[in-house]
Amino acid sequence: MTKIVPQPGIMDIALYQGGAAHVAGVTNVVKLSSNENPIGPSPRAVSAMQDEAAKMHRYPSSDHMALRQAIGDVHGLDPDRIICGAGSDEIIAFLCQCFAGPGDEVLYTEHGFAMYRISALAAGATPVEVRENERVTDVTALLAGCTERTKLVFIANPNNPTGTMISEAEVARLADGLPKGALLVLDGAYAEYVEGFDAGAAVINARDNVVMTRTFSKIYGLGGARIGWGYGPRALIDVLNRVRGPFNVSATALAGAEASVRDTDYVDHCRAENAKWRTWLADALAEVGVASDTSCTNFILARFSSQAEAEACDLYLQSQGLIVRRVAGYNLPTALRITVGDTDSCRRVAQAVRDFKNGAGA
Repeated sequence: MTKIVPQPGIMDIALYQGGAAHVAGVTNVVKLSSNENPIGPSPRAVSAMQDEAAKMHRYPSSDHMALRQAIGDVHGLDPDRIICGAGSDEIIAFLCQCFAGPGDEVLYTEHGFAMYRISALAAGATPVEVRENERVTDVTALLAGCTERTKLVFIANPNNPTGTMISEAEVARLADGLPKGALLVLDGAYAEYVEGFDAGAAVINARDNVVMTRTFSKIYGLGGARIGWGYGPRALIDVLNRVRGPFNVSATALAGAEASVRDTDYVDHCRAENAKWRTWLADALAEVGVASDTSCTNFILARFSSQAEAEACDLYLQSQGLIVRRVAGYNLPTALRITVGDTDSCRRVAQAVRDFKNGAGA
């Protein structure tokens, strides 16, 4: 019998582990492990999706024009340079599929999103991890890590799971220093949490070697709908559309995303609430000796004295019905990533960490 084997690189992929949602034996848990918007989606998005559900026997738009136009209107972008996908994950996969393969290298930072490595391996390319500088993207290190085989360089700005970000000038320096034929990908999943931030659009508009990915899963609260988008030079977006399935995004997701992006007042409200409680939570944790870098996102990377202390705190939080995220898999074994929840959630997690530091659960 012929042995059927997968393509090289596939079996090197560790299965992606999403944030936990349940704790055995504990009811009424608070999930703070997946950076979800605790306020939920815009009511306008919910209404639009409910209206669309009655037409589920019809195929969705294959060109996503209504959503691309809405994104273009709100962000001041050319709709013809926008591509929509099933979350930004799909856009990341398209980029690796189209621009990297066997013999090529895909760079990302040491605390970067797991899908960069996974998508590189799925395309047969070699993932290359480059150090950060105290949990901040190091442009000099990334440029030093490039070779003639480098085809893609991924950075999240702001970054997950660190919450830190670099300036537009540093992003531009990175783009301008890449080898000829290499593409810089700016992952802007958390860009909306930074007021007035264009996620790199100005850098993209001035160059032909930069694209960005965005998502509706975070501030827009549509994680369950699986929808995201990308923006870049028209020639590169044309390449990505050649591998995109014609109906890769559902009609309900398209409707919800369009309503969400146009509901700018709701986004502003979510941003303001997140900023308020992010500052409060960071200060509350600092008071009990749990440090964190200034976060530009909807989570805090809480740092402990050791991996053992971080894991013990996580177990105590679970016993109190609070689920956060261990990030040892992101080379941060002494830290826990804590989503900024609503008022009650933030107060509960702060009190639980305080209790733990005072000896509870020992």
